[in-house]
Amino acid sequence: MREQWLKRWREGRIGFHLAQTHPALVRHWKALEIPSRAKVLVPLCGKSLDMRWLAEQGHPVLGVELAPEAIEQFLAERRGEVSRYRQAGFDIARQGSVELWQGDFFHLHIQQVDEVEAFYDRASLIALPPATRRRYAFHLAQLVPPGAKGLLISLHHDAGESGPPYHVSHAEIDELFRPNFRLEKWEEGAPDARGFTESVWALERRGPRE
Repeated sequence: MREQWLKRWREGRIGFHLAQTHPALVRHWKALEIPSRAKVLVPLCGKSLDMRWLAEQGHPVLGVELAPEAIEQFLAERRGEVSRYRQAGFDIARQGSVELWQGDFFHLHIQQVDEVEAFYDRASLIALPPATRRRYAFHLAQLVPPGAKGLLISLHHDAGESGPPYHVSHAEIDELFRPNFRLEKWEEGAPDARGFTESVWALERRGPRE
């Protein structure tokens, strides 16, 4: 999976990348009532313009991405001073209030994200095969504190097509996240030309006794 992802970026096979902010993020983010200065974790962030939008709302953004090409392209698409440093096995680049950590999301530890209060997943869960999705949901739960809120944008397909992007059923989302998060489906679209249907979910990290 790791090498496949890096190869896609090297070859420019990034059809999943949107050239604009995702409309569902714009529609639903404010309804989460996340404080404007809360830091937002964006796993498997690619070069998503959603990070720019979140920063424009006043949020510091921490994006984590395996492919260095994605990070360099993101930085090159807007003028601005870039500071770089290395920490705990990650190469880190900061531009404005967006901080990009290049490395494996599963190597990120809670000590490195202790200021995170929110999270956003538009194309992380659906980029992962089934066994890794379970690991992802558990790891995300370990990284964010009780009360942290987030938005999850997922895809499902009646034929259960393999990916990426992968089909993730509503039942699987419930199974993956319900143990550690309060979960509510906010929106479901119509099937696109490939037969994928997009759904939008609001999540809130449960406390230890909930």
